[in-house]
Amino acid sequence: MEFDIWWLLGIPLFFSLGWIAARVDIRQLISESRSLPRGYFKGLNFLLNDQHDKAIDAFIEIVKLDPETVELHFALGNLFRRRGETERAIRVHQNLLSRPDLPLDQQTQAMFELGQDYLKAGLLDRAEETFNQLVAGQYAIQARRALLEIYQREKEWARAIEAAYALQESGAGGRQKEIAQFYCEMAQDELVHTHPDAALAMLEKALAADRHNVRAAILMGDVHLANGEVEKALLAWRRVEQQSVPHVALVAQRLMDGYRKLDRPQEGLNLLKGYLAEASSIDLLEVVFKATLELDTVDAANQLVSDELRRTPTLLGLDKLLDARLMVAPPEVRPELSLVKNLVHGYAQKLARYQCSHCGFKARQFYWQCPGCSRWETYPPRRTEELNVMN
Repeated sequence: MEFDIWWLLGIPLFFSLGWIAARVDIRQLISESRSLPRGYFKGLNFLLNDQHDKAIDAFIEIVKLDPETVELHFALGNLFRRRGETERAIRVHQNLLSRPDLPLDQQTQAMFELGQDYLKAGLLDRAEETFNQLVAGQYAIQARRALLEIYQREKEWARAIEAAYALQESGAGGRQKEIAQFYCEMAQDELVHTHPDAALAMLEKALAADRHNVRAAILMGDVHLANGEVEKALLAWRRVEQQSVPHVALVAQRLMDGYRKLDRPQEGLNLLKGYLAEASSIDLLEVVFKATLELDTVDAANQLVSDELRRTPTLLGLDKLLDARLMVAPPEVRPELSLVKNLVHGYAQKLARYQCSHCGFKARQFYWQCPGCSRWETYPPRRTEELNVMN
């Protein structure tokens, strides 16, 4: 009972102590806020309202009055960089680095920001030199990411591979997809310079890094074809089906041409028809349609397109159906049908785009690396209209 009474007596004491502590904190906060320049709050308000130009003007005035405000220098430099004024951002961060009294952690931060300025300005040599000085400190992962970006921009694929492996080892996540693509880039360079053996060696490394890499299988077939080894080329291209059935559309024309070289076009057509039955694709349909016209009859080609349009109703498919109908239409109907065909074709071409799944960048041709966001393997191998119908 005596214990409970002491607890009851202690409650008002604890309450009083908490009230006093709160009053002290509030007074300290008010005192510190009064010591800040009025322009600081103006600049902060402009920032919150996304008025970057006015925020910069406000912060510049504060820096003129009090050059020792390090944090405002950082804020100002970042604002300059974000607005594209990289020369002014560089000067701000270089000015910070020239101060002998700057603490080590702020020196490191200033160097990192300076590296970002160089990168934004396209001064890749200076950016690389700066980030290389940061790979062992608190900004190690960010610096390695920046170096990886630099090597990709410069197309230094061997160094990009080293940087990607270094990032993996630092715990920044797997980079196998990018590493495989870098090997593919190197293989493509070797193929252009007619070094097939070197190209094949790079492609083997690409598949070792990522066995699902479709591009490596396609390029491997291209290398074998350049060597005159058509059977090996066909085996490589048929491997794409095992990796990703939708990507078969990217090698459909190669496969058809390869079977023609071996005087086995019907075998190639039957193979592609099987792929089309498994995964609808307007690009694959295009190749199968032309091959059917060549090897079969116009009626068979007409029926093929008609069946495919029922399965996947798209404007691109209708455009192809009108092509087939024009071939068998009576002379008196052709002018009107041709008019409809031209109208549909115009709209269909606007939909015949590939679209990056990350940034939405649209392109007529298929890319392994998006020209918009520079990410790898973000383009589905189907046109935008097909994706909308499937969803």
